[in-house]
Amino acid sequence: MNNGDDRQPGYTEAMTDRAAELMRKALSLSEEERADLACSLIDSLDAAVDEGAESAWEQEIARRIADLDSGRAKTVSWEEVRGRISSKLPHGKQGS
Repeated sequence: MNNGDDRQPGYTEAMTDRAAELMRKALSLSEEERADLACSLIDSLDAAVDEGAESAWEQEIARRIADLDSGRAKTVSWEEVRGRISSKLPHGKQGS
């Protein structure tokens, strides 16, 4: 749906004119340059560490290790997992 503006598909209503202009310029870069730019932008979002999330992940990891150590967690061999996945794939599409 076009609201009368010249934005390309993929642009969101929330994208400012400044961001839309940067997007147009970024899309003119080579694939390698766009990938490098995308990685840099994603890395910039990870700069602020959410201490609450870090703590929650540390607690979850400790809980899972304790479950494994105590035998409460049931492990599954790679061969079994691979068999389950392969059984769901169309014939001839199984990986090595």
